Amino acid sequence: MIRYKGKLYRPPSEAYSLIIQATIGCSHNKCTFCSMYKEDQFKIRNIEDIIADLKLGRQYYKNVKRIFLADGDALIIKTEKLADILKEIQRIFPECERVGIYGSPKSILLKSKEELSLLKELGLGIIYLGLESGSDRILKNIKKGITSYEMIEAGRSVVDVGIPLSITLISGIGGKKYSKEHAIESAKVLNEINPDYIALLTLLLEKGTELYKDVQDGKFKLLTPKEVLLETRLLVENIEVDNCIFRSNHASNYVPLRGTLQKDRQLILNQIEEGLKISDLLEEKELYRRL
Repeated sequence: MIRYKGKLYRPPSEAYSLIIQATIGCSHNKCTFCSMYKEDQFKIRNIEDIIADLKLGRQYYKNVKRIFLADGDALIIKTEKLADILKEIQRIFPECERVGIYGSPKSILLKSKEELSLLKELGLGIIYLGLESGSDRILKNIKKGITSYEMIEAGRSVVDVGIPLSITLISGIGGKKYSKEHAIESAKVLNEINPDYIALLTLLLEKGTELYKDVQDGKFKLLTPKEVLLETRLLVENIEVDNCIFRSNHASNYVPLRGTLQKDRQLILNQIEEGLKISDLLEEKELYRRL
């Protein structure tokens, strides 16, 4: 079987992809809200092992349309090595239509536009970037290790070379104190980048994280479901991107939202308003979820 060390994490849109572990863990792994990749120290796997897993995948699957290169920041692999992996994918899986990868802002900024263009030519079909928030204050608080300006620079470099970019935001990551700032500043960053996809998750408190302790100590106040929806409404009202697929239909979300911005902005806002009408029921759902 294909080898995989640690727990498997992948974007929802990669649910039916062949997942190949190119790195173990996350190169940053300091975010206060995150409980992922804590078991293992970050490591780039040997290319021989990666290719061996690709060959194993070929033995098990006859038709592979998508491949996802895990773990948390496989884009940090040097371009020459990553290019070799993509070439092997083309050789072993000629039917593969898209290769996806997580890319931290720092790993993206380490790549020149020429390098990103080369990776695109070799089949890199989407990069997933965790923005989390566009507020510099919140980014510092959650120890993201990057500024909003650097986020914009990283996102624009991907968009400019034509690689589809999917950006993840987290509702409630600023807590009650910085909810409005989170919505408005995040919209500003998204407007500057103009990504292809926006995925909005809702903060889930994970035991053992720094943020969990902050909540227990009263330093961080979680948003109620109603406050999450109000924050989301403010975010959507301020987003000015074009032809961007917006999704907020993860298991963490209280109300499923989907549409294409700007075309479906009013539809999304209407969906939020419907959610606000049943906010009392959502409060009960949240109390049950936290039990």
